[in-house]
Amino acid sequence: MFAIVRTGGKQYRVAAGDIIAVEKLAGEAGDSVTLDDVLLAGDGGEMKDVKGLTVAAEIVAQEKGEKVIIFKKRRRHNYRRKNGHRQQHTVLKISAIGAAKAAKKAAPKKAAAKPADEKPAAEKKPAAEKKAAPAKKAAAKPAPKKAAAKPAAAKKAPAKKPAAKKPAAKKPAAKKKD
Repeated sequence: MFAIVRTGGKQYRVAAGDIIAVEKLAGEAGDSVTLDDVLLAGDGGEMKDVKGLTVAAEIVAQEKGEKVIIFKKRRRHNYRRKNGHRQQHTVLKISAIGAAKAAKKAAPKKAAAKPADEKPAAEKKPAAEKKAAPAKKAAAKPAPKKAAAKPAAAKKAPAKKPAAKKPAAKKPAAKKKD
């Protein structure tokens, strides 16, 4: 089975076991990466549905590519500039094509989330009892807040007035002819 995957603005045709060099991805050697942007998948001459399809890969190394020389010259101006650049690459080994790996990763997350949900449920009962008493105090507080809000709005209104215009500068008097 093969797949066409887009990563780093480029497209790659991959199959299980392939090793490819792509634009730099976050991670260290040995980490696993999931490529979600699958454009096309097939097995021989048959095309597969790519909805929800992922490609699992393992980072082999983080390395630099070939050196590219940039040389600028302007004739007859004694202008020469030489510069070099080495692009960062990530070497990936494709381990599997399919959504089976993604489903396994999602299952442990759900299991970890269930115990977290149970703990807040136990804490909610005492919290509800505590909130009942402060609710009476909260009802008395909104009235002063509304009263305080009106004077604040009144103070803001004068600040919105436009600045007074300055009088125009006087022009000098014309010279008299003799």
